Amino acid sequence: MPPLPLVYALILAGGAGTRFWPASRARRPKQLLPLLGGDPLLVETVRRILPVAGGASRVLIASGRHLAEPTAAVLRDIPPENLLIEPAPRNTAPCIGWAAARVARIDPSAVVMVLPSDHHILDVDGFRAVLTAAVASAARGVITTIGIRPTHPETGYGYIELDAAVSSAGPLDTAPLAVRRFVEKPDRARAEAFLASGRYLWNAGMFFFRAGDMMDALRAHQPELAAGVTAIAAAGEPGSEAEREALDAIFPRLPAVSIDHGVMEHHGSLAVIPGDFGWSDLGSWQSAWELAAKDPLGNAAPDGTIFVDSHRNQVVDLRSAGAPKRVIALVGVEDLVVVETDDALLVVPRHRAQDVKHVVDRLKTRGDGELT
Repeated sequence: MPPLPLVYALILAGGAGTRFWPASRARRPKQLLPLLGGDPLLVETVRRILPVAGGASRVLIASGRHLAEPTAAVLRDIPPENLLIEPAPRNTAPCIGWAAARVARIDPSAVVMVLPSDHHILDVDGFRAVLTAAVASAARGVITTIGIRPTHPETGYGYIELDAAVSSAGPLDTAPLAVRRFVEKPDRARAEAFLASGRYLWNAGMFFFRAGDMMDALRAHQPELAAGVTAIAAAGEPGSEAEREALDAIFPRLPAVSIDHGVMEHHGSLAVIPGDFGWSDLGSWQSAWELAAKDPLGNAAPDGTIFVDSHRNQVVDLRSAGAPKRVIALVGVEDLVVVETDDALLVVPRHRAQDVKHVVDRLKTRGDGELT
């Protein structure tokens, strides 16, 4: 049996989460919030992957400069030099390339897991089993991703097309399958056709590769980006002043491209591990309601909320601990989301939850930046 590879994890933690306004703000995005109770989503993400990554010293966190302090505050066990703080937003390929270049200097055969910071996983053991299978596939030299078995014709996700159908129910085999192509978010008719064919999985944005393999792929498909991240990694030790100077000089000029468009769509041989472990990307208040504990009438709310002839609502009270006690009551309404913070109140039908991002746009247009 071949020896297990060295494994690193890169957690992408730079998102804005505008669909979770007013809880989520530019300096307090959703990965830093305990949207489902307990710890912030980012903390839960790190906790889930630690047994596979082999400890906090091999967990890298990619985030923006404006989030450096709050991110470090919730991840006190992660070494400071493991925070890859981007001086400018450049999409996912540059930060993934930077992490790959840094790991490749240590061991080009080490496997890097790239994972989002703000998803919810119900079956943690099942998730870790799929991660382990993806790591094993990547260790054989094949860039690998995880695809989620779809449960409905979702139009908000990208898809991964396979050469053959997978089962629509029952346990899934974790053997890697060949990827035919990545597909952008479809309309409803195409999503229904995808689901009926059985040959499509949801793209959850998780990627696995040996550090050296990713650098080879970047040199083939994004040579300017590859040269830039190689120079950053070679400038000095992780977290050193020399690395920061190179980062400030080079990173903002790198091509702004996603890893999907920049590499995966052009790479010749990719594998996918099918997964079914209770995954949600927590994309809106609607998905938060779906995962929340509810009363017999489908209402999710803090203790003390009053419901009269009201069904399937969600109430979220995020006022600070010192705020005056206030009773929230809903009468004769259905399928609403009500979110209260110290400085804002949101009321929206659950089926319009994706449109909350437009509130943020309006606030920016009228100059209320402190509310975004």
